[in-house]
Amino acid sequence: MEIREAGPGDLSGIVEVHSRARVAYYGAGGLPVGEIITPELAREQREGWTVAIISAHKRVRVAIVDGDVAGVLAMGPPHSPDLDPRTTAQLYQIHVDPDVWGRGVGSALHALFVRHLQDEGLALGVLEVWERNTRARAFYTRHGWRPDGTSRPGPAQTRYLGMRLLHP
Repeated sequence: MEIREAGPGDLSGIVEVHSRARVAYYGAGGLPVGEIITPELAREQREGWTVAIISAHKRVRVAIVDGDVAGVLAMGPPHSPDLDPRTTAQLYQIHVDPDVWGRGVGSALHALFVRHLQDEGLALGVLEVWERNTRARAFYTRHGWRPDGTSRPGPAQTRYLGMRLLHP
């Protein structure tokens, strides 16, 4: 596995991994595929990932396995104006192709986020996870994340839950 900074040439692979991961976790949470994959969402994904890749403030990394994008990490300043970007970073997304789940891709990408906290001297990491995404919630809990009591509405009347990782 190789992990590197994402570039415009990775866009299609990133969108494919993001879509496949969404189908797996939202599907496991009870959402029909027709609500997960739509032409509008595909356009929004391409636009959002394009902006993230070229952003001066966000960092996007890809994990390459057997020559293909197998995972993606996006991180940067916190979205919430209540959080200080001088002390906090947000893990926006980690997506791993379901075909390589359990092979350490997600953990390697997560380690890059933790290294980002260290390198930038940041004390806190924040993220949001869909409440029904039990696989991701367990993954983050294993890596030291704890619920922070925040939430916001999500699909299927299910909330996105806030989690925090304190970095010594």
